[in-house]
Amino acid sequence: MAEAERIIGTPDTPEAAGAEPEQSEEQATDTGSERPRGKRRIAVLFGVAAFAYALDLVSKMIVVAKLEHHAPIEIIGDWLKFEAIRNAGAAFGFGEAFTVIFTVIAAAVIVVIARLARKLYSLPWAIALGLLLGGALGNLTDRIFRSPGVFEGAVVDFIAPKHFAVFNLADSAIVCGGILIVLLSFRGLDPDGTVHKD
Repeated sequence: MAEAERIIGTPDTPEAAGAEPEQSEEQATDTGSERPRGKRRIAVLFGVAAFAYALDLVSKMIVVAKLEHHAPIEIIGDWLKFEAIRNAGAAFGFGEAFTVIFTVIAAAVIVVIARLARKLYSLPWAIALGLLLGGALGNLTDRIFRSPGVFEGAVVDFIAPKHFAVFNLADSAIVCGGILIVLLSFRGLDPDGTVHKD
């Protein structure tokens, strides 16, 4: 909890952490240069999110149209298949009895990422949060618009490795974003671009 508060509570600019109330003209110029850089990071975040979301949406439309109610397609023998299934649970088929709860969690993740966006000055964090946002939006779209009903919709999964759960591109984006965030945290890099040592 303390870690989350530290990250969300970071200042709007990296210079603001520990900055004196009065700044020299040179410092003011440097601070001003951070504003456009922050906006570029936000653009990267939403660009990555839009790409991940579009890729997931298009792949699911193709799967529903061409693969659902058909035999699985073998990609690498028995090791990797494309097989359309509907998943009412979380990523990789877990927790099918808690569809509404997972929908609320996905919505909360989107809100938290939107809140972090205005404090974002790190390119790796922008990419990581963009992947999380795109993946969360992809699966949330299914839960809202697919049967059996609003906020209870089953997610379309189709990537079926041997001896593993079936998943989709949104799940992949979420996992990749999560792994990147863990790596950034181990390196001590915060969303505002500062580096800390615990």
